[in-house]
Amino acid sequence: MTEEKATNIGSEKTSIRGPIVLSFTPLVHLEHLLKVAGSVTQDANRTWGDIWGELKHTVTGGGMVVPEAKEGFEPSCGWPEFLEKFWLLKHYLDSIQRICDKKH
Repeated sequence: MTEEKATNIGSEKTSIRGPIVLSFTPLVHLEHLLKVAGSVTQDANRTWGDIWGELKHTVTGGGMVVPEAKEGFEPSCGWPEFLEKFWLLKHYLDSIQRICDKKH
């Protein structure tokens, strides 16, 4: 959001654009926290989807592990990246928890 201010410089009239500063009211703060939480939640869901994409071929729709899973699981992205996704998911969940627990 910007607002225009008219200014006379010499004989010319010019416009100066600058940001509109909103006061940091509780409602503005809440809206900001909701946007941050929404963004982090999207990242968490995307990461969960990546993890599930690696695992879903080892279970049935009802959640039963298929017999072929005995042969072992090897993520297509490799173990380091697969484990990093678990770490990211935990990081996103911790961030959301901190937002929800923040006391003002």
